[in-house]
Amino acid sequence: MSSIQYTKKIALIDCNSFYVSCERLFNPKIRKKPVVVLSNNDGCIISRSTEAKALGIKMGEPYFKAKDIIIKNKVEVFSSNYSLYGDLSRRVMRTLKRFNSAIEVYSIDEAFLDLSNFADSEVEKVGKEIRETVLKWTGIPTSIGIAKTKTLSKVANHIAKKKESGVTSLIGIENIDPILEKVEINDVWGVGRQLTKFYHKNGIYNAKQLKNKSNTWVKKNSNVLGSRTAMELRGI
Repeated sequence: MSSIQYTKKIALIDCNSFYVSCERLFNPKIRKKPVVVLSNNDGCIISRSTEAKALGIKMGEPYFKAKDIIIKNKVEVFSSNYSLYGDLSRRVMRTLKRFNSAIEVYSIDEAFLDLSNFADSEVEKVGKEIRETVLKWTGIPTSIGIAKTKTLSKVANHIAKKKESGVTSLIGIENIDPILEKVEINDVWGVGRQLTKFYHKNGIYNAKQLKNKSNTWVKKNSNVLGSRTAMELRGI
């Protein structure tokens, strides 16, 4: 009899271009068009549709810098509407709770969900079901990454964003080094600008290189958070 495996599994559910997705819900005409949402005083770009990203509009860029591209390409521009976004965020989180009440809301558009109660072999299917349910009930598209630790589920989410299915599970993959090799060190959760510089100086350019650094080196050269990141990349 084959035994069903239940390992630790954490899903990171991330709403795609969240503020833009919220605006599109109430304005279907802008579904396939380039859209940006601006910060409070319309100073900076804080959300971009895929189409806007493709035009080279950068996240956090001041509006005046992107203005020429925006006008030339007829990009739809919205001022942020936080009461709307907050309301939709609560709806998304409530929907996620149906799958497990053990949910950790990380930001307005991201949450960690414990899926350890589902069998390893089912978890990708569950991910797809979560995604479909959220879309059906709230109208918000999401990307879902599933792995043994939060840091790895962030990596999985990063990959899921580029996939048609929108779901990536790293559960049951014996060797994740080839995957981690493609993740630049500054894209690893918790690695900021200073830490990136430090890692680069020490020849660490991707997640695989950090994962495979010796414990001694990691302990000696990084703070508690850095050590934790390295351990989490190992699935611990």
